[in-house]
Amino acid sequence: MPSNPKLLRGVIPPVCTPFTSDYEVDEKSLRRLINYLLDGGVTGLFVLGSTSEVAYLSDKRRADVIRIAIDEAAGRVPVVAGAIDMTTLRVNEHVRAAVAAGIDGIVSTAPFYARTHPEEIAFHFRLVKEACGDLPLYAYNIPVATNGVKLETDTVLKLANEGVIQGLKDSSGNDAGIRAVVLGAQKLGLKEFVVLTGSELTVDSALIAGAHGVVAGVGNIDPAGYVKIFNLVAAGDYKSARAEQERLTEMFGLADVGSPERMGRGSSAIGAFKASLKLLGIIDDARVAPPQIPLNSDEIAAILPFLRNAKLLK
Repeated sequence: MPSNPKLLRGVIPPVCTPFTSDYEVDEKSLRRLINYLLDGGVTGLFVLGSTSEVAYLSDKRRADVIRIAIDEAAGRVPVVAGAIDMTTLRVNEHVRAAVAAGIDGIVSTAPFYARTHPEEIAFHFRLVKEACGDLPLYAYNIPVATNGVKLETDTVLKLANEGVIQGLKDSSGNDAGIRAVVLGAQKLGLKEFVVLTGSELTVDSALIAGAHGVVAGVGNIDPAGYVKIFNLVAAGDYKSARAEQERLTEMFGLADVGSPERMGRGSSAIGAFKASLKLLGIIDDARVAPPQIPLNSDEIAAILPFLRNAKLLK
């Protein structure tokens, strides 16, 4: 297990971004959400990720989220921010703003929109690391959001061995890839390199395979459940960890309440996360950033059985 206290491990939810009626960041709701997550036992906060709707946020809104999160966390856990944009120069503008605000780490994807070669991706991360300075840089592997570009194991390990990246957040859905990175880092003697799974449905197996933590969108709703899985695996109680994983997997069905005839799955999932948080009394408004489609009243009502079955609502 990595020993560097600055590196993420455990449960690090990608924090939802609540909005006001005019799509500004709802500061009061965001502060309540952060405290709800911390009360649930999370060990870090990841703002401006996919679940945070980073791709929909203006620079001002990104800055507001970082400011509020750092202030409310108040050093209780590390706060890392996504510096996610199409190309290196744009990413590094976000990096410099986050560093100046006092962030604890940076998360960045491969470049997207323009097609890139693996060497261009590696060059991108080297330049981003220069902008990060001493702060840890986590590579974010999410092919669905980067023109299908997957961070190959060889590229990840090369950058890790160079000291360019200090961790990987893997949302590729390829658990075999997570195992390959874990084993590759071990063979290289990279004891401080952390691997975080972004797949909320296979957290127990990823942790057993050697992952150091989880970044789960539905962890906004039930952070304590993912903390329980992490602690059970650490204790070697894999049977109980599996049972808790299965409970959360059933609850994750709420991500599909939105009709595929009128919205994409992203709108359905993020809308359901936010609607759940509103139903739990944590945020005031469940709206999603346009052009995402909001859930209707019937779809929101369909979330209630999932929350009740998960013992989050009576």
